Amino acid sequence: MDLQPENDQLLSPAIISDRVLIDGVVTPLTLTADGELRWTESGRRKSRVEKNILSFVVEGNKVRVKTLVERRGGICCGESAGDYARKDFVFEPLSDESRNIWCDKLHQHLESLGRPKKLFVFVNPFGGKKSATKIFVEKVKPLFEDADIQLEIQETKYQLHAKEIVRSMDVSKYDGIVCVSGDGVLVEVVNGLLEREDWRNALKLPVGMVPAGTGNGMIKSLLDSVGLRCCASSATISIIRGHKRSVDVATIKQGTTKFFSVLMLAWGLVADIDIESEKFRWMGSARIDFYALQRIICLRQYNGRVLFIPAPGFESFGLLVSNSLYKEPPPVGDKVLGYQGPDAKLEHMEWREINGPFVSVWLHNVPWGAENTLAAPDAKVTYIFLKFQTIKTPFLDVLLFCSIERPSCGCLLAQKDS
Repeated sequence: MDLQPENDQLLSPAIISDRVLIDGVVTPLTLTADGELRWTESGRRKSRVEKNILSFVVEGNKVRVKTLVERRGGICCGESAGDYARKDFVFEPLSDESRNIWCDKLHQHLESLGRPKKLFVFVNPFGGKKSATKIFVEKVKPLFEDADIQLEIQETKYQLHAKEIVRSMDVSKYDGIVCVSGDGVLVEVVNGLLEREDWRNALKLPVGMVPAGTGNGMIKSLLDSVGLRCCASSATISIIRGHKRSVDVATIKQGTTKFFSVLMLAWGLVADIDIESEKFRWMGSARIDFYALQRIICLRQYNGRVLFIPAPGFESFGLLVSNSLYKEPPPVGDKVLGYQGPDAKLEHMEWREINGPFVSVWLHNVPWGAENTLAAPDAKVTYIFLKFQTIKTPFLDVLLFCSIERPSCGCLLAQKDS
Protein backbone atom coordinates (compact mmCIF):
# COMPACT_ATOMS: atom_id res chain seq x y z
CA MET A 1 0.00 0.00 0.00
CA ASP A 2 1.35 3.41 -0.99
CA LEU A 3 0.56 6.50 1.09
CA GLN A 4 2.43 8.83 -1.30
CA PRO A 5 1.32 10.44 -4.60
CA GLU A 6 1.24 8.16 -7.63
CA ASN A 7 2.94 10.81 -9.78
CA ASP A 8 4.13 14.37 -9.67
CA GLN A 9 1.16 15.67 -11.63
CA LEU A 10 -1.23 15.53 -8.68
CA LEU A 11 -2.27 19.00 -7.56
CA SER A 12 -2.28 17.97 -3.90
CA PRO A 13 -0.55 15.21 -1.92
CA ALA A 14 -2.16 11.81 -1.57
CA ILE A 15 -3.75 10.66 1.66
CA ILE A 16 -3.81 7.08 0.37
CA SER A 17 -3.08 5.38 -2.94
CA ASP A 18 -3.79 1.73 -3.65
CA ARG A 19 -4.91 -0.71 -6.34
CA VAL A 20 -8.64 -1.52 -6.16
CA LEU A 21 -11.36 -3.02 -8.34
CA ILE A 22 -13.44 -0.51 -10.31
CA ASP A 23 -16.09 -2.13 -12.51
CA GLY A 24 -14.24 -5.41 -12.14
CA VAL A 25 -10.90 -4.00 -13.36
CA VAL A 26 -7.83 -3.60 -11.10
CA THR A 27 -7.14 0.14 -11.09
CA PRO A 28 -4.83 2.47 -9.10
CA LEU A 29 -7.02 4.78 -6.94
CA THR A 30 -5.83 7.82 -4.98
CA LEU A 31 -7.53 9.98 -2.35
CA THR A 32 -5.85 13.41 -2.27
CA ALA A 33 -5.66 15.92 0.57
CA ASP A 34 -8.15 18.06 -1.38
CA GLY A 35 -10.72 15.28 -1.09
CA GLU A 36 -10.50 14.13 -4.71
CA LEU A 37 -10.64 10.49 -5.78
CA ARG A 38 -8.41 10.01 -8.84
CA TRP A 39 -7.99 6.99 -11.07
CA THR A 40 -7.27 6.09 -14.70
CA GLU A 41 -9.89 4.20 -16.65
CA SER A 42 -8.80 1.00 -18.36
CA GLY A 43 -7.41 1.62 -21.83
CA ARG A 44 -7.30 5.42 -21.41
CA ARG A 45 -4.59 7.83 -20.41
CA LYS A 46 -6.90 10.50 -19.07
CA SER A 47 -7.36 10.53 -15.30
CA ARG A 48 -10.88 10.52 -13.86
CA VAL A 49 -11.71 12.60 -10.81
CA GLU A 50 -14.49 12.41 -8.25
CA LYS A 51 -14.65 15.29 -5.73
CA ASN A 52 -17.30 16.87 -3.50
CA ILE A 53 -17.50 13.76 -1.33
CA LEU A 54 -20.59 13.74 0.91
CA SER A 55 -20.15 10.45 2.76
CA PHE A 56 -19.48 6.75 2.22
CA VAL A 57 -20.94 3.37 3.21
CA VAL A 58 -19.49 -0.13 3.24
CA GLU A 59 -21.50 -2.73 1.33
CA GLY A 60 -19.90 -6.12 1.87
CA ASN A 61 -16.44 -5.95 0.29
CA LYS A 62 -17.28 -2.75 -1.61
CA VAL A 63 -17.14 0.91 -0.60
CA ARG A 64 -19.81 3.24 -1.98
CA VAL A 65 -18.76 6.91 -1.96
CA LYS A 66 -21.58 9.46 -2.28
CA THR A 67 -20.42 12.45 -4.32
CA LEU A 68 -21.73 15.52 -6.11
CA VAL A 69 -21.33 16.37 -9.78
CA GLU A 70 -21.77 19.93 -11.04
CA ARG A 71 -24.26 20.26 -13.86
CA ARG A 72 -23.40 22.58 -16.75
CA GLY A 73 -26.79 22.99 -18.37
CA GLY A 74 -30.46 23.51 -17.59
CA ILE A 75 -32.36 26.24 -15.90
CA CYS A 76 -31.54 27.04 -12.26
CA CYS A 77 -34.04 27.66 -9.55
CA GLY A 78 -35.13 24.90 -11.34
CA GLU A 79 -31.60 23.97 -12.37
CA SER A 80 -28.76 25.62 -14.23
CA ALA A 81 -25.01 26.16 -14.22
CA GLY A 82 -23.75 25.76 -10.69
CA ASP A 83 -26.44 23.23 -9.84
CA TYR A 84 -25.43 19.75 -8.69
CA ALA A 85 -26.49 16.15 -9.17
CA ARG A 86 -25.83 13.17 -6.89
CA LYS A 87 -23.55 10.43 -8.11
CA ASP A 88 -22.22 7.28 -6.43
CA PHE A 89 -18.72 5.95 -6.99
CA VAL A 90 -18.15 2.30 -6.04
CA PHE A 91 -14.82 0.53 -5.64
CA GLU A 92 -13.66 -2.74 -4.06
CA PRO A 93 -10.39 -2.91 -2.10
CA LEU A 94 -8.39 -6.07 -2.70
CA SER A 95 -8.20 -7.06 0.97
CA ASP A 96 -9.95 -6.54 4.30
CA GLU A 97 -6.94 -4.59 5.56
CA SER A 98 -7.07 -2.29 2.54
CA ARG A 99 -10.81 -1.74 3.00
CA ASN A 100 -10.35 -0.80 6.66
CA ILE A 101 -7.58 1.66 5.82
CA TRP A 102 -9.68 3.25 3.06
CA CYS A 103 -12.60 3.66 5.46
CA ASP A 104 -10.35 5.19 8.13
CA LYS A 105 -8.80 7.66 5.68
CA LEU A 106 -12.17 8.66 4.20
CA HIS A 107 -13.61 9.11 7.70
CA GLN A 108 -10.63 11.20 8.83
CA HIS A 109 -10.88 13.38 5.73
CA LEU A 110 -14.60 14.07 6.21
CA GLU A 111 -14.07 14.81 9.92
CA SER A 112 -11.30 17.30 9.10
CA LEU A 113 -13.67 19.44 7.00
CA GLY A 114 -15.56 20.81 10.01
CA ARG A 115 -18.95 20.15 8.48
CA PRO A 116 -22.14 20.42 10.58
CA LYS A 117 -23.40 17.19 12.11
CA LYS A 118 -26.81 18.25 13.45
CA LEU A 119 -29.06 21.04 12.17
CA PHE A 120 -32.37 22.53 13.28
CA VAL A 121 -34.46 23.14 10.15
CA PHE A 122 -37.38 25.55 9.82
CA VAL A 123 -39.69 24.92 6.86
CA ASN A 124 -42.24 27.64 6.08
CA PRO A 125 -45.10 25.99 4.17
CA PHE A 126 -46.86 29.34 3.64
CA GLY A 127 -44.07 31.33 1.95
CA GLY A 128 -43.90 32.18 -1.75
CA LYS A 129 -45.92 29.71 -3.80
CA LYS A 130 -46.22 27.45 -0.74
CA SER A 131 -43.60 25.13 -2.21
CA ALA A 132 -41.12 25.05 0.71
CA THR A 133 -42.20 21.61 1.90
CA LYS A 134 -41.82 20.15 -1.59
CA ILE A 135 -38.42 21.80 -2.06
CA PHE A 136 -37.25 20.47 1.29
CA VAL A 137 -38.45 16.90 0.72
CA GLU A 138 -37.23 16.62 -2.88
CA LYS A 139 -34.03 18.70 -2.98
CA VAL A 140 -32.79 19.55 0.51
CA LYS A 141 -33.43 16.58 2.78
CA PRO A 142 -31.87 13.94 0.45
CA LEU A 143 -28.60 15.90 0.31
CA PHE A 144 -28.48 16.32 4.09
CA GLU A 145 -29.16 12.61 4.55
CA ASP A 146 -26.46 11.64 2.05
CA ALA A 147 -24.04 13.84 4.02
CA ASP A 148 -24.99 12.01 7.26
CA ILE A 149 -26.32 15.20 8.86
CA GLN A 150 -28.95 14.73 11.57
CA LEU A 151 -32.00 16.96 11.20
CA GLU A 152 -34.60 18.27 13.60
CA ILE A 153 -37.41 19.62 11.43
CA GLN A 154 -40.02 22.20 12.42
CA GLU A 155 -42.73 23.56 10.16
CA THR A 156 -43.72 27.11 11.08
CA LYS A 157 -47.43 27.33 11.97
CA TYR A 158 -47.95 31.08 12.27
CA GLN A 159 -46.14 34.40 12.11
CA LEU A 160 -43.30 34.73 14.67
CA HIS A 161 -43.42 30.98 15.39
CA ALA A 162 -39.73 30.62 14.47
CA LYS A 163 -38.82 33.54 16.74
CA GLU A 164 -40.62 31.95 19.70
CA ILE A 165 -38.78 28.65 19.23
CA VAL A 166 -35.34 30.23 18.80
CA ARG A 167 -35.71 32.39 21.92
CA SER A 168 -35.94 29.30 24.15
CA MET A 169 -34.19 26.50 22.24
CA ASP A 170 -31.03 24.80 23.53
CA VAL A 171 -28.53 26.11 20.97
CA SER A 172 -25.78 23.82 22.27
CA LYS A 173 -27.54 20.81 20.69
CA TYR A 174 -27.06 22.04 17.12
CA ASP A 175 -24.34 23.07 14.69
CA GLY A 176 -26.65 25.50 12.92
CA ILE A 177 -30.17 26.62 12.05
CA VAL A 178 -31.47 26.34 8.48
CA CYS A 179 -34.44 28.29 7.10
CA VAL A 180 -36.15 26.70 4.09
CA SER A 181 -38.18 29.80 3.40
CA GLY A 182 -38.00 33.38 2.22
CA ASP A 183 -36.38 36.23 4.13
CA GLY A 184 -39.17 36.52 6.72
CA VAL A 185 -38.28 33.42 8.74
CA LEU A 186 -34.59 34.41 8.66
CA VAL A 187 -35.48 37.77 10.26
CA GLU A 188 -37.53 35.95 12.91
CA VAL A 189 -34.59 33.67 13.71
CA VAL A 190 -32.16 36.61 13.99
CA ASN A 191 -34.56 38.47 16.30
CA GLY A 192 -35.03 35.35 18.42
CA LEU A 193 -31.27 34.91 18.82
CA LEU A 194 -30.66 38.56 19.71
CA GLU A 195 -33.50 38.67 22.26
CA ARG A 196 -32.00 35.84 24.29
CA GLU A 197 -30.22 36.54 27.55
CA ASP A 198 -27.24 34.56 26.21
CA TRP A 199 -27.31 36.34 22.82
CA ARG A 200 -23.51 36.56 22.59
CA ASN A 201 -23.22 32.79 22.75
CA ALA A 202 -26.34 32.21 20.65
CA LEU A 203 -24.94 34.29 17.78
CA LYS A 204 -22.12 31.77 17.42
CA LEU A 205 -24.72 29.41 15.96
CA PRO A 206 -24.63 29.85 12.15
CA VAL A 207 -27.87 30.43 10.27
CA GLY A 208 -28.31 28.98 6.78
CA MET A 209 -30.84 29.81 4.07
CA VAL A 210 -32.44 27.71 1.33
CA PRO A 211 -34.53 29.79 -1.14
CA ALA A 212 -38.21 28.85 -0.88
CA GLY A 213 -40.04 32.16 -0.44
CA THR A 214 -41.19 35.24 -2.31
CA GLY A 215 -38.06 37.38 -2.33
CA ASN A 216 -35.03 35.33 -1.21
CA GLY A 217 -32.86 38.46 -1.20
CA MET A 218 -30.40 37.35 1.48
CA ILE A 219 -29.56 33.95 0.01
CA LYS A 220 -29.37 35.48 -3.48
CA SER A 221 -26.84 38.03 -2.18
CA LEU A 222 -24.74 35.37 -0.41
CA LEU A 223 -24.65 32.89 -3.29
CA ASP A 224 -24.18 35.54 -5.97
CA SER A 225 -21.18 36.99 -4.11
CA VAL A 226 -19.30 33.71 -4.54
CA GLY A 227 -20.45 33.01 -8.08
CA LEU A 228 -23.14 30.44 -7.26
CA ARG A 229 -26.67 30.32 -8.59
CA CYS A 230 -29.61 30.95 -6.30
CA CYS A 231 -31.18 27.52 -6.08
CA ALA A 232 -31.94 24.99 -3.36
CA SER A 233 -29.11 22.60 -4.24
CA SER A 234 -26.38 25.28 -4.27
CA ALA A 235 -27.57 26.63 -0.92
CA THR A 236 -27.83 23.17 0.65
CA ILE A 237 -24.37 22.14 -0.54
CA SER A 238 -22.86 25.35 0.86
CA ILE A 239 -24.46 24.52 4.21
CA ILE A 240 -23.15 20.94 4.08
CA ARG A 241 -19.65 22.25 3.40
CA GLY A 242 -19.91 24.42 6.49
CA HIS A 243 -19.19 27.65 4.64
CA LYS A 244 -19.76 30.75 6.77
CA ARG A 245 -19.93 34.47 6.17
CA SER A 246 -20.62 37.25 8.65
CA VAL A 247 -23.32 39.81 7.93
CA ASP A 248 -24.26 43.04 9.68
CA VAL A 249 -27.33 43.32 11.89
CA ALA A 250 -29.40 46.52 11.91
CA THR A 251 -31.05 47.69 15.14
CA ILE A 252 -34.39 49.40 14.43
CA LYS A 253 -36.21 51.50 17.02
CA GLN A 254 -39.76 52.66 16.32
CA GLY A 255 -41.29 54.44 19.29
CA THR A 256 -40.91 52.07 22.23
CA THR A 257 -40.45 49.04 19.97
CA LYS A 258 -37.09 47.58 18.97
CA PHE A 259 -36.32 44.89 16.42
CA PHE A 260 -33.44 43.71 14.24
CA SER A 261 -32.94 43.31 10.52
CA VAL A 262 -30.27 41.75 8.30
CA LEU A 263 -31.71 42.43 4.83
CA MET A 264 -33.20 45.89 4.40
CA LEU A 265 -35.38 48.68 5.83
CA ALA A 266 -38.05 50.23 3.62
CA TRP A 267 -40.31 53.26 4.02
CA GLY A 268 -42.76 54.50 1.41
CA LEU A 269 -43.33 52.82 -1.94
CA VAL A 270 -41.37 49.60 -1.34
CA ALA A 271 -42.88 49.09 2.12
CA ASP A 272 -46.39 49.68 0.73
CA ILE A 273 -45.82 47.10 -1.99
CA ASP A 274 -44.49 44.50 0.44
CA ILE A 275 -47.19 44.96 3.08
CA GLU A 276 -50.26 45.68 0.96
CA SER A 277 -49.58 42.88 -1.56
CA GLU A 278 -50.04 40.27 1.19
CA LYS A 279 -53.61 39.77 0.01
CA PHE A 280 -52.18 38.46 -3.28
CA ARG A 281 -49.78 35.99 -1.64
CA TRP A 282 -51.41 33.15 -3.62
CA MET A 283 -49.62 34.59 -6.68
CA GLY A 284 -46.19 33.78 -5.25
CA SER A 285 -43.38 36.19 -6.09
CA ALA A 286 -45.49 37.65 -8.94
CA ARG A 287 -47.56 39.48 -6.31
CA ILE A 288 -44.71 41.98 -5.87
CA ASP A 289 -44.56 42.88 -9.57
CA PHE A 290 -48.34 42.97 -9.88
CA TYR A 291 -48.91 45.27 -6.93
CA ALA A 292 -45.85 47.40 -7.73
CA LEU A 293 -47.48 48.33 -11.03
CA GLN A 294 -50.66 49.39 -9.22
CA ARG A 295 -48.75 51.48 -6.67
CA ILE A 296 -46.60 53.17 -9.35
CA ILE A 297 -49.70 54.15 -11.31
CA CYS A 298 -51.23 55.63 -8.14
CA LEU A 299 -47.99 57.03 -6.71
CA ARG A 300 -47.95 58.33 -3.14
CA GLN A 301 -45.55 60.80 -1.58
CA TYR A 302 -44.31 60.99 2.00
CA ASN A 303 -43.30 64.17 3.81
CA GLY A 304 -40.35 63.94 6.14
CA ARG A 305 -36.58 64.09 6.38
CA VAL A 306 -33.73 61.61 6.68
CA LEU A 307 -30.95 62.35 9.17
CA PHE A 308 -27.78 60.35 8.60
CA ILE A 309 -24.07 60.10 9.31
CA PRO A 310 -22.37 59.66 5.94
CA ALA A 311 -20.05 56.78 5.15
CA PRO A 312 -16.51 57.70 4.07
CA GLY A 313 -16.58 59.27 0.59
CA PHE A 314 -20.20 60.43 0.89
CA GLU A 315 -19.68 63.48 3.11
CA SER A 316 -21.03 65.84 0.44
CA PHE A 317 -24.49 64.27 0.38
CA GLY A 318 -27.30 66.14 2.11
CA LEU A 319 -27.11 69.27 4.24
CA LEU A 320 -25.07 69.65 7.40
CA VAL A 321 -27.20 69.61 10.56
CA SER A 322 -26.35 71.08 13.94
CA ASN A 323 -25.64 68.38 16.52
CA SER A 324 -28.10 70.12 18.81
CA LEU A 325 -30.93 68.98 16.54
CA TYR A 326 -30.13 65.32 17.16
CA LYS A 327 -32.34 63.68 19.74
CA GLU A 328 -31.75 60.23 21.14
CA PRO A 329 -34.66 57.88 20.33
CA PRO A 330 -37.00 57.18 23.24
CA PRO A 331 -36.05 54.26 25.50
CA VAL A 332 -37.39 50.86 24.57
CA GLY A 333 -38.98 48.31 26.84
CA ASP A 334 -37.49 45.01 27.98
CA LYS A 335 -34.08 46.40 28.87
CA VAL A 336 -33.09 43.34 30.89
CA LEU A 337 -32.68 40.61 28.30
CA GLY A 338 -31.09 40.52 24.87
CA TYR A 339 -28.89 42.68 22.73
CA GLN A 340 -29.69 46.37 23.26
CA GLY A 341 -28.10 47.89 20.18
CA PRO A 342 -24.79 49.70 19.64
CA ASP A 343 -23.11 51.63 22.40
CA ALA A 344 -22.15 54.74 20.42
CA LYS A 345 -22.13 58.46 21.25
CA LEU A 346 -24.22 59.59 18.29
CA GLU A 347 -24.64 63.17 19.49
CA HIS A 348 -20.93 63.83 18.84
CA MET A 349 -21.06 62.72 15.20
CA GLU A 350 -21.55 64.91 12.14
CA TRP A 351 -25.14 64.54 11.04
CA ARG A 352 -26.51 65.48 7.62
CA GLU A 353 -30.08 65.58 6.31
CA ILE A 354 -32.12 65.05 3.16
CA ASN A 355 -35.61 66.55 3.10
CA GLY A 356 -38.71 65.12 1.42
CA PRO A 357 -41.25 64.67 0.10
CA PHE A 358 -40.11 61.13 -0.70
CA VAL A 359 -41.56 58.44 -2.91
CA SER A 360 -39.50 55.76 -1.17
CA VAL A 361 -36.58 55.30 1.23
CA TRP A 362 -34.94 51.91 0.85
CA LEU A 363 -31.89 50.96 2.95
CA HIS A 364 -29.99 47.82 2.02
CA ASN A 365 -27.58 45.70 4.00
CA VAL A 366 -26.91 43.41 1.01
CA PRO A 367 -27.05 43.96 -2.78
CA TRP A 368 -30.18 41.96 -3.65
CA GLY A 369 -33.64 42.83 -2.34
CA ALA A 370 -35.07 39.75 -4.09
CA GLU A 371 -33.85 37.15 -6.56
CA ASN A 372 -34.69 39.47 -9.46
CA THR A 373 -34.02 42.84 -7.77
CA LEU A 374 -30.44 44.11 -7.63
CA ALA A 375 -31.38 47.18 -5.62
CA ALA A 376 -27.97 48.08 -4.16
CA PRO A 377 -25.17 46.68 -6.35
CA ASP A 378 -22.50 48.60 -4.41
CA ALA A 379 -23.72 47.54 -0.97
CA LYS A 380 -20.77 46.92 1.33
CA VAL A 381 -20.30 45.89 4.95
CA THR A 382 -20.35 49.38 6.47
CA TYR A 383 -20.89 51.04 9.79
CA ILE A 384 -23.44 53.82 9.48
CA PHE A 385 -26.15 55.45 11.54
CA LEU A 386 -29.40 56.75 10.18
CA LYS A 387 -32.44 58.38 11.71
CA PHE A 388 -35.75 58.97 10.02
CA GLN A 389 -37.99 61.78 11.12
CA THR A 390 -41.37 62.21 9.53
CA ILE A 391 -43.87 65.02 9.51
CA LYS A 392 -47.39 63.85 10.30
CA THR A 393 -49.13 62.60 7.16
CA PRO A 394 -52.15 60.39 6.45
CA PHE A 395 -49.77 57.53 5.77
CA LEU A 396 -47.15 57.59 8.50
CA ASP A 397 -46.45 59.19 11.86
CA VAL A 398 -43.42 57.47 13.41
CA LEU A 399 -39.89 58.13 14.53
CA LEU A 400 -37.38 55.55 13.34
CA PHE A 401 -33.80 55.07 14.36
CA CYS A 402 -31.65 52.52 12.57
CA SER A 403 -28.06 51.60 13.29
CA ILE A 404 -26.20 49.06 11.24
CA GLU A 405 -23.40 47.48 13.20
CA ARG A 406 -22.07 43.98 13.46
CA PRO A 407 -22.78 41.63 16.29
CA SER A 408 -22.16 39.48 13.26
CA CYS A 409 -24.89 36.94 12.63
CA GLY A 410 -23.03 34.16 10.84
CA CYS A 411 -24.54 32.54 7.78
CA LEU A 412 -23.58 29.04 6.69
CA LEU A 413 -22.39 30.38 3.37
CA ALA A 414 -19.06 31.86 2.47
CA GLN A 415 -16.35 31.49 -0.09
CA LYS A 416 -16.54 29.16 -3.00
CA ASP A 417 -14.06 26.29 -3.13
CA SER A 418 -10.87 27.26 -4.91
